[in-house]
Amino acid sequence: MLASLAPGLLPRTPSAQGIVTALLVLIGLGVVGLGRIAVRRMGFERGTVRERVRLPALVAVVPVTAVAMAWAQHWQNRLRDAMDVSPVGPLYWVQWAMWSAAIVALVVGICLGIRWAVRRLGRLRSLLALVALAVTAQFVVVPTVVDWRKASYAAANAYVDPTLVQPVSPNRSGSPVSAASWPSLGSQGRKFVSGSPAQSVRVYVGLNSAPDLNARVALAIRELERSGGLERANLVVTVPTGSGWIDGEAATGLDQRFGGDVALVGVQYSDAPSWVTFMFGRAAAEESARALFTAVEQRISTLPHPPKLYVYGQSLGALGGNSIFATDAEQDRRTCAVLWAGPPANDVHRGGATILANASDPVVHWSPSLLWSSPNLTGTRPDAPVPQWLPMLSFLQTSADLLAALDAPAGHGHRYGTDQGGALGSC
Repeated sequence: MLASLAPGLLPRTPSAQGIVTALLVLIGLGVVGLGRIAVRRMGFERGTVRERVRLPALVAVVPVTAVAMAWAQHWQNRLRDAMDVSPVGPLYWVQWAMWSAAIVALVVGICLGIRWAVRRLGRLRSLLALVALAVTAQFVVVPTVVDWRKASYAAANAYVDPTLVQPVSPNRSGSPVSAASWPSLGSQGRKFVSGSPAQSVRVYVGLNSAPDLNARVALAIRELERSGGLERANLVVTVPTGSGWIDGEAATGLDQRFGGDVALVGVQYSDAPSWVTFMFGRAAAEESARALFTAVEQRISTLPHPPKLYVYGQSLGALGGNSIFATDAEQDRRTCAVLWAGPPANDVHRGGATILANASDPVVHWSPSLLWSSPNLTGTRPDAPVPQWLPMLSFLQTSADLLAALDAPAGHGHRYGTDQGGALGSC
């Protein structure tokens, strides 16, 4: 429990903090259970060991827990003050305790029920039941869940927001004269091309706009030609996140940065959330970014007055865009400038790149290496207090903060504003 109260990067709701506490308490109970088994097998009397440690533990746990809660409240309020969020008080800890206790009680109850069932069935029949459940899960439950999630991603991608207005300007994909139809752009693509202001060219090709990656890239080039994007002074290859999202704040900032004399082009490579694509389909982001950039680069090389070429990517888009280049020098040579916002693990080519990374962004901190070494915070902007790195604990706390990274106030966590456009460098 004390580990769950260690400092994190972002403010947490009582329920979020309760879930973290419950998970760590359950892990602790599991470790204690295994320890009891080991003690019994070594020949110690369980009752003797329990009596020796029970009283000192009870004496120590109350003041230590009180101090940990006081420090956790102090840290939470420091974060909330930096992010203009209301402070926590006693009610926060009452709700936290209720959430923690309820989750622990539920899981412990399930475990006790399983133990009762095992005792009733006996070891052999329990083993057979376990094998049957494993086979069922492997061949029935898992495929069903996977198919259901794929269907839900596709449904979310197909959803047409009634508040969005189809663009009529020929300089936008999805307009009546566009070869990339309005329905084919996907949910995120429709948001991107319908965004304001209207001066810039916005080209977007969705998963359903063409049958495969090569066809989507070719369509994006034709859309740039049709919309007049190649006639603009500046062209930004924008690499979406996993669901196809291109930050509208960034698009607005880029429009302002170039006074509307800019074309933005993006190609969707997945309809799954970014964390799913990061875990299981990162190669798709990298392949799509390389294919689009190479095609754009080759096309503008044939022009007598080619536009200045830029690359922008946020989060998984930064990783995809980063894969275009083998080195910092190549990145600087092939582009006018690049902008990486909230790069995962803060691990991207630097060179002359502009990198926007909030110190409170768990995406910037998170990496498996966080288990044994401190995060790479090179160039992060200090928007809030950053906790001291602690082995194991920092990894657990940062992993928990990932779930609320986009719920932070603007300018904190994984939220970046129109300053993304203004921060983009020049040749």
